[in-house]
Amino acid sequence: MTDKSAVRSGYHHGSLPAALTAAALELLDEQGLEKVTVREVARRAGVSPGAPFRHFADRQALLTAVADLILEDLEQWQRAQVAAAEAPATRAIGLGFVRYAIRHPHRFELVKSSVYRPDQPASVRARVTGLERAFTDLIVADQESGTLRPGDPALVALAGQALVYGLSQMIVDGFLPAAEAEHLSEQVLDLFGIGIAHIPPT
Repeated sequence: MTDKSAVRSGYHHGSLPAALTAAALELLDEQGLEKVTVREVARRAGVSPGAPFRHFADRQALLTAVADLILEDLEQWQRAQVAAAEAPATRAIGLGFVRYAIRHPHRFELVKSSVYRPDQPASVRARVTGLERAFTDLIVADQESGTLRPGDPALVALAGQALVYGLSQMIVDGFLPAAEAEHLSEQVLDLFGIGIAHIPPT
């Protein structure tokens, strides 16, 4: 998504916050959450160690901006997954989340720490609310088409989130073998009821 040339070009065009978040995302992808420091991000963006603090109060504020960037990327990824899928949209959303975590384990760790907490930052909360609203609309549409079991859409959404979050964490932790992770996730999602029409009756 982001490379060093993009980091530099963002700064040269006068958008230091964008360049800093791009540099932080690059560092996150390469080395993991613990290695994302304000000093290293500043170095990669080509500015002084104190420059980032003109835009971000501290490291956590910078990470929140990166999390928001990741959620935007995840939303675009999810839309593409739904557009390309022949299966029900909710199944595509669930599998898409797991696929994103497999491809970007360090991003998953940051999103986990930013989203699944009682005091979500305001920017993250606004984006998550939009994602949840869109997910609920897809649930209702799949229920009406008969491809998803009936039930309170809010509870189905919560159960679906818990399922894909748990699967993603098990994969990132190495509990599920990476070579089989996507296939196992497909099977679990079908058992949950996303794509239930494809499961033969017992």
